[in-house]
Formats: sequence, structure tokens, C-alpha cells
Amino acid sequence: MAHGATSKAVRWLRLLPILLMLAATMPAHAVQPDEMLSDPALEARARELSRELRCMVCQNQSIDDSEAPLARDLRLLVRERLKAGDSDRQVLDFLTARYGDFVLLKPRFGWDTAVLWLGPGVVLLFGVLGLANLVRRRSHRADDPEAAPPLTDDERARLAELLDQGEKSTGR
Repeated sequence: MAHGATSKAVRWLRLLPILLMLAATMPAHAVQPDEMLSDPALEARARELSRELRCMVCQNQSIDDSEAPLARDLRLLVRERLKAGDSDRQVLDFLTARYGDFVLLKPRFGWDTAVLWLGPGVVLLFGVLGLANLVRRRSHRADDPEAAPPLTDDERARLAELLDQGEKSTGR
């Protein structure tokens, strides 16, 4: 019986690092209980909007995940606007008018953000075209016997000399 309990403990100890890693990867939400709205539907909308908004202090976190005081202020502002009857679009428009498109984790597509959205695709396209051109040039050079520069007079004389030596050694 003692051996069975020991083997179970060993199994759990082996699983402990995996469980700790899984727990570390779970998202941590910084929303405090005093910030939450009593209406579950409004709170769900607030949380969804908070995931779309960038913490201006942390910059790579949403305000839903950030514990910065400014993120808390923005979460409260979102909830105030929702309680006032604003739609999700109106809340986002209000915040972008106040803080600019930078407040959005995924900026909207527009003329001022076109480079941000299209730039990676254009760079990838140029890379693929450049690589294709390089491969085409190399295969063209290898396949085309006329692509080699013509022999000089000295090279022709040396080639003839080597061919004569080869014929003499084989007895032809």
C-alpha cells in the first residue's frame, strides 16, 4: 500500500512543472471587482472592448490585462460610456478621438494605416519576386551553353594542344 501511494506522489510531482507552466500561460486579467458592472451583459461588452484597447503605458498589453493606473482609468471610462448608453462603436470612436488610433490594439484600415497593413505583404511579394528572378537567372545560365563567354585565341590553342595529346595517348 505504501508503495502505491509513493508512485502516485511521484506521478503528481512529475506533472507539477507541466501544471505550473499551464497556469503561467493563462491570461491574467487586471480588472478589479470594484470596477465590474452589475449588469452581466454590459460587463461582457466592457471586457470585450477592453481586450481591443491598448494600455498606453504597457503598450503591448490590452487594458484588460494591464495593472497600470492609466489602464484602470480607461477601463472605468469604457464602463461609464457603456452605462451612458453608447454602442461599442461609439465607445471606440470616443477613445480614438481622444487618444488616436494608437489606443487600438488592431488599428483600423485607412489611408493613414495602409502601410502598416499592406507593408508586410508588399515586402513579402518583393522577396518572392526577387528570389524567383534569382532562381530563373541561375537556371538560365546553367542551361544555355552560349551564355559562356567565347574562348580567346590562347585558350583555343591550348585546347587544341590538349586534344592532340589526348589523341596521341589513345592511339587514334
